[in-house]
Amino acid sequence: MRLDKYLTEMGIGSRSEVKQGIKKGFAKVNDTAVTRPEYKVNETDIVCWKGTPIHFVEYEYIMLHKPAGVISATEDTKDKTVLDLIKDAKRKDLFPVGRLDKDTEGLLLLTNDGDLAHRLLSPKHHVSKTYYAKVDGIMTEEDIRIFSEGFKVDDALTALPAKLTILNVQDNTSEIELEIYEGKFHQVKRMVHAVGKEVVYLKRLSMGSLVLDEQLKPGEYRPLTEHELEGLYARSHKSRHI
Repeated sequence: MRLDKYLTEMGIGSRSEVKQGIKKGFAKVNDTAVTRPEYKVNETDIVCWKGTPIHFVEYEYIMLHKPAGVISATEDTKDKTVLDLIKDAKRKDLFPVGRLDKDTEGLLLLTNDGDLAHRLLSPKHHVSKTYYAKVDGIMTEEDIRIFSEGFKVDDALTALPAKLTILNVQDNTSEIELEIYEGKFHQVKRMVHAVGKEVVYLKRLSMGSLVLDEQLKPGEYRPLTEHELEGLYARSHKSRHI
């Protein structure tokens, strides 16, 4: 890989800024100053920028406990985005895998691995998503049956069979878990609304084999472990390394 590409992908600066810095002698490879941006580096080379080692990372995978009030986007002119919460990312091309509504909390995967994102989001792979919700209204055994068979939610959505579990009912409030296999806009809220109740709080607990780390508070994040990453790729012939 070209030295300027290596440094640019690791967020040192724009391609033009990096080229200028290399020509000024800011880069060293194996403790030798290199002033040619096109210089080729390999995996075993030790690259430094202004005396600081720069370790190349091809793919990055971050589990975020998304808080309410933050949008699932890479940039926005009005609202804080999930990427604004990540202060020490190695890659500068991360994006959220799928979306959570602005007021929804819970598990969100951030990565620059387009292949994995496609596998998790493609309908043909049937990757499940599990949510916890508080509902204004009493969820019933009839709702469990309706959800389990799949049903026409509204003119734009016919939901696949889903697993509804009623955790608790008190006064006129229900606590539920819902496992679905799509990720349509406001899907959980629309499904609950279709049976005459309203979601008042929503949190995603899992996506495929990836389960939200209970130690993460809203707004906190950590890298995925090798075991978690292997689980996400369990049905794939591909492998990824952090």
